[in-house]
Amino acid sequence: MFGAHIQTLVSNDSNVERACKDADLVIGSVLIPGGSTPKLFKKKYLPEMKDGAVFVDVAIDQGGCGESSHVTTHDDPVFIEDGVVHYCVGNMPGAVPRTSTIALTNATLRYGLQIAEAGLEEACKKSEVITSGVNCYAGKCTNKNVATALGYEYTELASLM
Repeated sequence: MFGAHIQTLVSNDSNVERACKDADLVIGSVLIPGGSTPKLFKKKYLPEMKDGAVFVDVAIDQGGCGESSHVTTHDDPVFIEDGVVHYCVGNMPGAVPRTSTIALTNATLRYGLQIAEAGLEEACKKSEVITSGVNCYAGKCTNKNVATALGYEYTELASLM
């Protein structure tokens, strides 16, 4: 679709560091569902980047994927470190609340309806997707990544139902 305008690379430290040196914009978008994100964008990259280059940390809601990242707000969205502009706004979709709510509803409504119709336990038996979305049940943490990130004891959901 984009022809030679886009180059993809294997995500490893060497490739990321080399790409950052020439980049005008770096977008970090790592997701470990329920868990903290690994720090893939290193502080050591900053001095080698172009002055005024921008790093956007989309993963900031789960701890951020940049070693230099810290949460900013829509009112004060950027900070500069070593000449690199950082945009690390928590809840980025909050900038477009109507659109993001419609998108979230489109993605999740069918699961909510399944739970409403069958009850949580029966919906989990019928759907791995619904089961994977249960983080806590009967006072126990049932998501391994959440338990690890928060230092809680993990309990397998199936053992509680």
